[in-house]
Parts: sequence; structure tokens; C-alpha cells
Amino acid sequence: MFTIESMMSIDKSGLQEASKVMDKDDISKLIELLPLKDDNIRYQAFLLLQNRSLFFDDVYPYWDNFRSKLKSDNSYQRSIGLMLIAENVKWDSENKIEDAIEEYLELLNDEKPITIRQCIQSLGKIVTYKPSLSDKIAKRLIFFNLMGVKETMRKSILLDILNALLLIRKVLKTDEIESFILKALSGEILDKKSKKQIEALL
Repeated sequence: MFTIESMMSIDKSGLQEASKVMDKDDISKLIELLPLKDDNIRYQAFLLLQNRSLFFDDVYPYWDNFRSKLKSDNSYQRSIGLMLIAENVKWDSENKIEDAIEEYLELLNDEKPITIRQCIQSLGKIVTYKPSLSDKIAKRLIFFNLMGVKETMRKSILLDILNALLLIRKVLKTDEIESFILKALSGEILDKKSKKQIEALL
């Protein structure tokens, strides 16, 4: 059983190994630490749960807990919820993401640009395991209002959208996706280096 002290003593390179030897009680304890105000403890608990989800399905039973965070007033909690849902979509035998996807996509309109970015990046993971949602997700990404975010964030967010669409494109090619990518590559928001990176992935 973890104590907060032993948990905090795990460095970044040891997170994956530590997550593999956790038991049910450890997972339950980490879930309880997620709402804490202490950034360091909360983040370490999140990282351990994220790593555990890569290998085992025993964080998935807390799905509803993560889903409830999507509507939290606290942006850290919204981010934790959306990222832990994305990590557990691969274990989603009950197809709960179908029911939660609209709430999830609402975070594309979040007040915090970092939450928007985490949402877009996580959508790439979701379509990998739930290709049936590709069309719905692609449409929302294509119609994302890039001019509605701070100018300094536009390039990063556009790159996130393009990377997610390139993943979607592996299972679903549509004229809308192709047209969006071409428009982004001929537009002014991306610099030459970014355009080259995207072109290489095409």
C-alpha cells in the first residue's frame, strides 16, 4: 500500500514500474488523492493512474468518477478527467465513451487553452480504440473556431487538430478532412517548419 511519502519519492523514470505493482487499494487511494489542492500530490497520483491504465484495466471501473470531472469548475480536474478517460478507452468494454462523447467534446470550448489542447490530443487516442467515433470527432475538429482563441495559442492548437485528423485519416478519409489539411498547409498560421512536419506525415 502506498503512503503519500512513498508515492512522492517515485521519480519520473520509475512511474511505469511503480504503477505495475499497484494493487486495488493503491488505486482506490490514488483516486481519493485526485481532488486534492496540493498540485504535486495530485499530479503524482494522476501520473501513476495514467501509467497503470497503459497496462491494466483496473482503473476503468472509476470511469464515472472521471466523467464527473469533465464538468468540474476546476480546470485541473477537467484535465484529469479527460486524460484518464482517454487512457481507459482501450478498456471500455461497456462502450461508455459513446454516452460521454458529447460532454467530452464540450471541452473544445473550454476557457483554458491548455485544457482545449489536452482535449484535442486525447481525441487522437480515442479514435484509435473507437474508430466508430471518427466522423463525429473529425467534424467537431474541422469546425473548431481557431480565431476564438488567443493568437499565441493558434499555431499549437492547429497542430494538435492536424495531428488528430491525421490519425482519423487512417480509418476515415473524407473530402472535408483533406480540404481542412490543405487549407492549413496553405494558410498563414503555421510556419514553414510546422508545414514540413505535417507534409511528412501525409
